[in-house]
Amino acid sequence: MNRTIRVSAAQFHVGNDVHKNLETCLRVIREAGKNKPDLLVLPEFANHCSWYDDAEHCYRVSVDFDGEFLRQIAAAVRDISAHVVINCTLRRAANRVTGTSIMMAPDGSILGTTNKQVLIGHENDFLDPATEAGPVIATPLGRLAMYSCMDGVINETPRCLALRGAEVLCNSLNSFALDEGSLHIPVRAAENKVWVVAANKVGPLIPEDLVAPVSAATSIPPHFLDGAGDSQIVAPDGSVLALAGKGEEIIFADIQPAVANDKSRPNGSDIFASRRPSFYSDLGENPAEQTIEIHAPSDVAAAAIATLDDFDAAIAAGAKLVCLAAGLDATQLRIPANVLVAAGTACGEQVQLLDSGGVLLTQESIHAADKAARIEVADTQYGRIAVLSGDDIAYPETVRLAALQSVSTVMVPAQLQEDWEGRTGVVERSAENRVNIVLASAAPGVRGSVIASLQKDFTIMAEWHERPFDGLLSAPVVFRAESDGELLAAEIHPAAASNKECSRNTHLLASRPWQILQAMLQTD
Repeated sequence: MNRTIRVSAAQFHVGNDVHKNLETCLRVIREAGKNKPDLLVLPEFANHCSWYDDAEHCYRVSVDFDGEFLRQIAAAVRDISAHVVINCTLRRAANRVTGTSIMMAPDGSILGTTNKQVLIGHENDFLDPATEAGPVIATPLGRLAMYSCMDGVINETPRCLALRGAEVLCNSLNSFALDEGSLHIPVRAAENKVWVVAANKVGPLIPEDLVAPVSAATSIPPHFLDGAGDSQIVAPDGSVLALAGKGEEIIFADIQPAVANDKSRPNGSDIFASRRPSFYSDLGENPAEQTIEIHAPSDVAAAAIATLDDFDAAIAAGAKLVCLAAGLDATQLRIPANVLVAAGTACGEQVQLLDSGGVLLTQESIHAADKAARIEVADTQYGRIAVLSGDDIAYPETVRLAALQSVSTVMVPAQLQEDWEGRTGVVERSAENRVNIVLASAAPGVRGSVIASLQKDFTIMAEWHERPFDGLLSAPVVFRAESDGELLAAEIHPAAASNKECSRNTHLLASRPWQILQAMLQTD
């Protein structure tokens, strides 16, 4: 049944006074209730800012399931008679703490909890990560599930929840990152064809009296120590239905959760039914036993072309890696020495990497034709390269597997099907894996060619040399063809793929929740 429900996300500031934070939560819940939401999502760490003197301090400012903090939250939930998701640090046995999302029913009872799976930076010093997957909760509204912040910067946690049948994903965030709102939040809706309701913070994310000294010590401008806002409600096609600004705000949208049960793509395939779980087995292996070694030059000129007429111009501009849009016949080209060309059939069933001597690798389609036995790679003077079809780029598992094979650049001869693939999909594949992507497509606008070039400076709180801190967590520099058939050229940075540590003790690949990916890997 396509029942319409009202969903809401609230963003606000959380400081280091637990009582004041409780008052803020109660006020915001009751304010949101004036618009009669069926579901309300609050930010991550609503009880206290994520900044602790030591483990004892973290435990002391955390809350208990049966404590006063959550009792008063439950009373407010009863007042507005809505499903509410609140995220807090929770006290556990033996003085341990977890970052936990809690879903309350309209009567204030707890329907389910989800512990954060992927911890970032100093969270690793104070919190325990999840040891089991969070629940998909059947409610009168639909099937709901929860995750938080860094869980959505990489794909596995929301992917597994969607595969287990979640229709609406509730994402609580504690993030300064500008690319959360522009990239990481909306792509999780589109790639899984589910609804996402995301609530972030605003104001300082650390105690206010520490903003100036921390800014001076880290060279991070003070405004980048604030929550980025940008809370949003995203539809299964990736369109943003409601978007908050940078101050305290409550947003709403009316949605139909059952729409998320349609996983069809324009070519008639099903984005879930066409997955190949047995192909993804490496994702469930222990990262400690997987070695990623990048041997590549710092800078390489790349080009994406939509017509063969632009090949000579790309070469004249100095391009060493040239990607052709799907269907262009590379046999018509005279490939110069030291130039590599990626080409693929119009149907996407086969792609190849060629040089002046002929074919270096042939990659059969992984999903469209279900032919490939593995991801093929080529070791070149420009680093290790994989070539994938435009269809395969829509599956987050694919580029993940290439990155595990020490690939620094992925070339994609493409005919993109949906707008989200060009707008956020290609960019996210680069961001969540720290690989460069050169994609050529003949379509204009957001379905056209894209080059995602890695930033050389990356790890948060580390010394940066190439640029000032700009508030991005993992997004690459993105170049787009803005008109039909435009030649797109840009410099990419293969060696930058060697650094995948976005913050201390948080590695984009090794920190994936590999032990609880059963939903992604099960073959029955």
